[in-house]
Amino acid sequence: MTYVVTDNCIHCKYTDCVEVCPVDCFYEGENMLVIHPDECIDCGVCEPECPADAIRPDTEPDLESWIDLNRKYAGLWPNLTTAKPALASAEAHDGESGKLEKYFSEAPGEGD
Repeated sequence: MTYVVTDNCIHCKYTDCVEVCPVDCFYEGENMLVIHPDECIDCGVCEPECPADAIRPDTEPDLESWIDLNRKYAGLWPNLTTAKPALASAEAHDGESGKLEKYFSEAPGEGD
């Protein structure tokens, strides 16, 4: 089992999860984070820290595409190990549906 970041993170990018991760497996895109599934140790401490409820265990149904997206972009985006402020759009987009199709950016974030 591993944890994955889903579309709830897009245009929110809260980083509370990054602060508690013991193995630094979060990677930063322009408008979301991803977890490297091969680096995640399945401890689960990140899941309850996400204010947007964007982190899910891969044992939940229909997450295959999110596992693939997390793996792909963890290999392309810079590592993030310290918290940053959420995006200015976070409150407005928190809980919005269909964010992957509307807003996802392949652009990397700044990382540490």
